[in-house]
Amino acid sequence: MTLRASALRKPAKSTAAKTASAKTASAKTASAKSASATSASKTTAKAKAAAKPAKKIAVKAPAKGSAKPKAKIGALPEWNLADLYSGIDAPEIAHDLQKMDADCVAFETDYKGKLAEHTAREDGGEWLSEAVKRYEAIDDLAGRLGSYAGLAHAGDSVDPAISKFYGDISERLTAASTHLLFFPLELNRIDDEVIERAMATPALGHYRPWIEDLRKDKPYQLEDRVEQLFHEKSQTGYSAWNRLFDQTIAGLRFKVGGKELAIEPTLNLLQDRDGAKRKAAAEALASTFKANERTFALITNTLAKDKDIADRWRGFQDVADSRHLNNRVEREVVDALVASVRAAYPKLSHRYYALKARWFKKKKLAHWDRNAPLPFAATNVIAWPDAKNMVLTAYRGFSSDMAEIAQRFFDDRWIDAPVRPGKAPGAFSHPTTPSAHPYVLMNYQGKPRDVMTLAHELGHGVHQVLAAKNGALMAPTPLTLAETASVFGEMLTFKRLLKETKNARQRQALLAGKVEDMINTVVRQIAFYSFERAVHLERKNGELTAERIGQIWLSVQTESLGEAIEIKPGYENFWMYIPHFIHSPFYVYAYAFGDCLVNSLYAVYENAAEGFAERYLAMLAAGGTKHYSELLKPFGLDAKDPKFWDGGLSVIAGMIDELEAMG
Repeated sequence: MTLRASALRKPAKSTAAKTASAKTASAKTASAKSASATSASKTTAKAKAAAKPAKKIAVKAPAKGSAKPKAKIGALPEWNLADLYSGIDAPEIAHDLQKMDADCVAFETDYKGKLAEHTAREDGGEWLSEAVKRYEAIDDLAGRLGSYAGLAHAGDSVDPAISKFYGDISERLTAASTHLLFFPLELNRIDDEVIERAMATPALGHYRPWIEDLRKDKPYQLEDRVEQLFHEKSQTGYSAWNRLFDQTIAGLRFKVGGKELAIEPTLNLLQDRDGAKRKAAAEALASTFKANERTFALITNTLAKDKDIADRWRGFQDVADSRHLNNRVEREVVDALVASVRAAYPKLSHRYYALKARWFKKKKLAHWDRNAPLPFAATNVIAWPDAKNMVLTAYRGFSSDMAEIAQRFFDDRWIDAPVRPGKAPGAFSHPTTPSAHPYVLMNYQGKPRDVMTLAHELGHGVHQVLAAKNGALMAPTPLTLAETASVFGEMLTFKRLLKETKNARQRQALLAGKVEDMINTVVRQIAFYSFERAVHLERKNGELTAERIGQIWLSVQTESLGEAIEIKPGYENFWMYIPHFIHSPFYVYAYAFGDCLVNSLYAVYENAAEGFAERYLAMLAAGGTKHYSELLKPFGLDAKDPKFWDGGLSVIAGMIDELEAMG
């Protein structure tokens, strides 16, 4: 999850990360592999003893520091949030909330209404730098509180005590941050010449990237009282609907084979080797979604309208412009990416799924077979220690520094891996706050894709650790680059496994798995983006029924999947469980952006002389201090070049060429 704005706005949670760093079922595969986000999302803290959310009000450590071993998979680590707080009733939380309240009030008293006048003075740079430092310190403290609440809730979103705690923290953060709303607004009203002269002072010049980035929001900011109203009403507006979505999804049960399963294990069955189980899981998903379609349609309609109101007041011209601004990427760059991917559907997804159907000796595959294991793929479950070794070995082959950072996630138990009732589905890596460290959440079940998810989220984690030195205001990375580190981590792991696999059939299966992964990351995400655009544009003319939303969903899915995938009844409601649509509208194109970028970046790596790893880690360490175009220059890459996206897509097409040649 990437947090661009102040962490004071709401508790950071599985959103996006479900934001920046999350690949969820919505983002990667129907098995809930993996943002962002929401923000997203992405998520943990250093832990010396594993811990899990308790049933009441504390986070207790299991006796042996890990989850109960599952057959073949081995003991799975559970995170310990004690590096943030010892439990939701910890006295330190009450102390920090009181401190935050007092600091916010004092900040408002000392600076409100004074920024323009004092910054224009001869010592304005020094004066303003002290204000920014105080603002950053408050942001860091709020980030700690919000991250802890969000992570506890992600670990168990159905526990009433934890849900109340999450809601209470959210309200306290929102209330406190109303005293800070004036600061960025007043800062943006300072004359350009005055602020430029003040930034000549080294102390304030340190924050130049943040100040310049902040001033890009200037054309869209409103009068102070309106901003305050928007801010306070968010708790009973979009934040409340986000929470309703999370709790509804976590509480759903799906009847499969006489058992009632939560969404994560049900989605996982879509990758089961038994075709009957895949079909049963898909039908169970369809049945439960159908029974809840009015709720999900209401959530979708309400949030789309809420966004439309905000966009209209702020003056955004296109439904996705606010996301582009947040990502610091130009609309034309995203449009070029979308156009390139949609034009490539026939040579990518259409061609691959036709090939996969032939492997299954069928003309067409039912939609529940889209991510089915290949008939010739290995059937063994990958134990957790083996998954750990695969990823760390791949990372170490690229950079010992990168591997050492990733190792800490295992040694200090910054990872929560097992599937649990009430736990957030998918996966994410949350940066928390620079004074702490990231946490990774995943639902590990021993699948090959789970290994790639681990590589993906650790890529985020390494990025977040490296960027933390920039401080709370400049560590967050725009989504245009947030997915780069994660996808690059996957590519390193895939290339290592491919190199070590000698059996021709298993090499074919591994290559096919990577192609499927890339199609899920690129093609599927652009289809998601097209779906969101259609829903938000049509919502401007009135509410959409669940049936109409389903029609839009089927339209974009049919276009992207091609004729080799037969869409059966029930699939029209599969839009309902995708959290990115709720938590981080239009987040999804960041995955395609990152995947295509990494394809080009990896090609540079394979042909590079010494020094690539150092340049790469330096790019990650820059965090949010540089525009993506500036960070890509050392690698000779330019995302504004129309041919850039075609180059990234050609890598996927080339892999499909290779698969076709294998037969």
